[in-house]
Amino acid sequence: MVGEKAKSVNIDVMKIRIIQVGKTKDKYIEEGLAELVKRLKAFAKLEIVTLKEVAASKAFTREHCKDFEGKQILQNLQKDEVVILLDEKGREMNSVEFAGFLEKYVDEGREVVFVIGGPFGLSEEVKKKANATIALSKMTFTHQMVRLFLLEQIYRGFCIINGKEYHHE
Repeated sequence: MVGEKAKSVNIDVMKIRIIQVGKTKDKYIEEGLAELVKRLKAFAKLEIVTLKEVAASKAFTREHCKDFEGKQILQNLQKDEVVILLDEKGREMNSVEFAGFLEKYVDEGREVVFVIGGPFGLSEEVKKKANATIALSKMTFTHQMVRLFLLEQIYRGFCIINGKEYHHE
């Protein structure tokens, strides 16, 4: 449990995938993501899957976009994965609580998949597949910024789990 004796995570067991809709377009976000991906290698095997984003138009409504993107997401989910959605209406946690949330799946040896939808959110079909839905804040961020914040919190969570000097109470 978080706060107890530090342990070392076996990266052969812990695998995290992030499924995201749309490319990261801002260079400063790409640079931050690259740094965090590098840091996370010490704790877990990380895979990032980027799916095609669909732009809304007169013929393609926001709901059509969510449905199309949702079908892509569902095609990339595996049967035994823990599916965690990022949504502004999800459960909020501080960093220590998130570390405990993550540690539960580390202890179980389960593969965790975080899903970040496109600018219009996630389809109802994807929401039905979720084991949990979390929010990074009550504030609204672009789906590209959420990628950076999520990776930072995953990294911070592993630091907390392993007793590393990255979180100050």
